[in-house]
Amino acid sequence: MNDTASTNPFSPEVVAAVCRHMNEDHPEDSLLICRALGGVPDATAARMTGLDGHGGDFVVTVAGGETSVRLPWARELTERPQIRAEVVRMYREACARLGVTPRGEDEH
Repeated sequence: MNDTASTNPFSPEVVAAVCRHMNEDHPEDSLLICRALGGVPDATAARMTGLDGHGGDFVVTVAGGETSVRLPWARELTERPQIRAEVVRMYREACARLGVTPRGEDEH
């Protein structure tokens, strides 16, 4: 985690639940986000490892092994529902950059 972990507005339980959801239900979304927004276009897998009010942490698989990626949110987050909205925003931005058609809003 990063230096802001001590001031994380999200409990360890919330962080674990969000990471579990992203890793179990949306691994392909994390991969798109890390490829397009994280500067690792050749990544073959990504998993969310943490988050705080300032950004999300991922580990991505690349040809040489694994590397960490920290992606800042567009604004500081303080409430759990904001996390979903921000991840969806990032997913849509990643799709636009990569020329991928995003899923419908009700599919997130």
